[in-house]
Amino acid sequence: MKKDKNRFSNSININNRKARYEFELLDKYVAGMQLQGTEIKSIREGKVQMQDAFCFFRQEELFVKQMHISPYDQGTHYNHVSDRERKLLLKKVELDKLQTKSEEKGLTIVPTRLFINDRGFAKLEIALGRGKKLHDKRATLKEKDNKREIDRADY
Repeated sequence: MKKDKNRFSNSININNRKARYEFELLDKYVAGMQLQGTEIKSIREGKVQMQDAFCFFRQEELFVKQMHISPYDQGTHYNHVSDRERKLLLKKVELDKLQTKSEEKGLTIVPTRLFINDRGFAKLEIALGRGKKLHDKRATLKEKDNKREIDRADY
């Protein structure tokens, strides 16, 4: 049986495009994640879905919920639960700032990007966001289309 050395990648960059569409992003933070078992192997294979993920506070600790990391194929009984809540690791000052801002009306914390840093650790970029109204979404799409047309004309 031939081993596939290209199966794992250190250049993982998984974006949550739905978050950028649904929310106006105000502040961004980079947080570490507390992982268990074979989760890092599944992340390195790129088997992560973050479309419905959101962050919440429980007893002054930040957690991410509904971020699906698929079970590792070669995992045994040590395999991880795919939809568990994962603790995010931030500095106390950042946690306090996020908690006070997230308690304001209309603000929420959403994960925007999952990547692996230079040292090989999985990091989650989170953003404080305000939900967009339907007309804001239309305006964003219109600006995007206009930019695309200008780029085509320049080409």
